[in-house]
Amino acid sequence: MGLIKGLSFSLKRAVGVSGLKSRVAHSTGIPTTKQGLERKIGAGILDAVTGKKKRKRK
Repeated sequence: MGLIKGLSFSLKRAVGVSGLKSRVAHSTGIPTTKQGLERKIGAGILDAVTGKKKRKRK
């Protein structure tokens, strides 16, 4: 258990890995998480099957 309740430490955040992954994902449009990648692939398959294009969100 931590010394202060509700406070945690992440080495990845401290080193900057999380921020770098976020910037890469945002600039390329390719998610870096498994769930995000599955969602993007699934949407592409649905678009191909239905012939519809998803509206881009701002």
